[in-house]
Amino acid sequence: MDYRELVNLDAYPIDEGGPILEQRISEARAALAIDGCAVLQAFLTPNGVQALREEADDVAQFAHRSFNRTNAYFTKDDPALPADHPKRRFFDRSNAFVPADNFAPNGALRSVYDAPGFDDFIKTCLQEENFFRYADPLADVIVNMAEEGPGFPWHFDTNNFTVTLAIQNAEDGGAFEYAPAIRDNQGNENFDDVAEVLGGTSDKVRRLELRPGDLQLFRGRYSLHRVAPLKGSTPRYVAILSYVEEPDMVATPERAKQLYGRVLP
Repeated sequence: MDYRELVNLDAYPIDEGGPILEQRISEARAALAIDGCAVLQAFLTPNGVQALREEADDVAQFAHRSFNRTNAYFTKDDPALPADHPKRRFFDRSNAFVPADNFAPNGALRSVYDAPGFDDFIKTCLQEENFFRYADPLADVIVNMAEEGPGFPWHFDTNNFTVTLAIQNAEDGGAFEYAPAIRDNQGNENFDDVAEVLGGTSDKVRRLELRPGDLQLFRGRYSLHRVAPLKGSTPRYVAILSYVEEPDMVATPERAKQLYGRVLP
């Protein structure tokens, strides 16, 4: 597909640059500096949203579903800690990922990912020096398909940032909620603040109702966040476009098996 039909180049001229794009970059950097989250509204055209939604519908049958219980740190229970410690708070998690090898090179999602200037635009917004495409053939571009259920409970990411495209919202629920900078880069975990978020008593939580076509840049290593529980038969589709800090990185076989249900040679 032609990226020019998918990306809103009037608002985000990533292939040509210029003052309009510089303004978008400045806005994204400012938002990231405030709370680690930038939403670039209507990054996709209406045709782009429709094309990505249709593609997600076509490959949804290949999603790998998993159900488990997890804490915010993706660690095992530690009986040495107090019973009410945040690391001992476990929540139900349901998830489904459509692996990357289901998206055709000339399909809608990869046409956006491969659009001229897209990588440089993301890198410049994030101001990341070490910035490479994830080389894993199962995971460079994937779609998270969240269905009715508990969603993705409160957690911190293991990577510095995520790049996502909202494609389709659920009938009800599924908002993106986050508590900015609960952690800091000095190693302070601030468990009291985490406990308030997990207990539903924190005043730090912000709520985003992302719209299909929005591009989100998010520093989730330091901000506790979740996808709120969902209701209804319509799945929530979000594309994840993966970048890492070193070239030629791929998942371990164990991680690939966990997320995608299989491994490749």
